[in-house]
Amino acid sequence: MEDDDFGEFLQARIARLSRIAFLLTGDHHAAEDLLQASLEKVAQHWKRIRRSGAPDAYVRRVLYHEHVSIWRKTRLETATDSIPEPAPSADEAEDVVRRVVLQRALSRLTPRQRAVVVLRFFEDLPVSDAAQVLGCSEGTVKSQTSLALTRLRQLAPELDDFSREGVLT
Repeated sequence: MEDDDFGEFLQARIARLSRIAFLLTGDHHAAEDLLQASLEKVAQHWKRIRRSGAPDAYVRRVLYHEHVSIWRKTRLETATDSIPEPAPSADEAEDVVRRVVLQRALSRLTPRQRAVVVLRFFEDLPVSDAAQVLGCSEGTVKSQTSLALTRLRQLAPELDDFSREGVLT
């Protein structure tokens, strides 16, 4: 029964968790490795996690902590030339260009800056929650967010359109 619970949980969330892992790593293979390592840890403690009442938050936290642990060990960044399959939209070509520009700019941020951007803007977490996930102060989250957005604007001025649309504000 316990394994069925985990399977159902995973089936409902695997796409989002995969996307988060990709945004954190910037590489499909590294994202798969990150997600696998994180889910192995979650599976070992699933009974306790399920009872916690907040399994989504716990799994997300394991994912971010595992990512931080990996980049602390390696301190290497890997850029990728590919992006995930685009979601259907009215103007797919424009969406693809935006994703490529954003992905390339994100790949040139430090791992901590990228994590802050993903937490704050993709996950839409408040500063306090992002600080808790990353294990740092709220001031660090704010300063890293500011540095990351400044760097993104330098690397890709065309992303300024995102700011006006509320994507990167």
